[in-house]
Amino acid sequence: HLSSQATEGRPKVRYLEVADRVWPLTRRVMGLHTLLYQATGGRIGRHIPGVGRMLLLDHVGARTGTKRTSPLLYTPDGDDLVIVASKGGYPKHPAWYHNLVANPDTTIQVGSERRPVHARVATAEERERLWPMVVATYRGYDVYQARSQGREIPLVILEPS
Repeated sequence: HLSSQATEGRPKVRYLEVADRVWPLTRRVMGLHTLLYQATGGRIGRHIPGVGRMLLLDHVGARTGTKRTSPLLYTPDGDDLVIVASKGGYPKHPAWYHNLVANPDTTIQVGSERRPVHARVATAEERERLWPMVVATYRGYDVYQARSQGREIPLVILEPS
């Protein structure tokens, strides 16, 4: 980190404004990631160096009923997998989170394996135990929590069904 003297006079970066501007590009990159992951059975896209292990989450639109697939980081917890509804620290939950709350029975792809899962939001006690684990998986989650404008970032547990 730079000292306050080193950053004095520099414009302050407004992360959420930048995120809003790059979101269309981010969506395209995520779409390409999903296509490559599916086409290669997870050989490409399952692990991103410097980021972590990825899965593909199928979810159905809560309002539209449209089937969607999202690539997400995950943290294993026994037989369960934990995903983080961070949306990069944006003040609102990601759409996939709302979709899972409405339609919790779904499928995921981890590598070449597709599995049925039941999604549920971690309880406060579970979140207290799991948050350090997900931060150990990806340190950026702490930064996202700090800039989320008071929104507690939910952890979603994917249980085998």
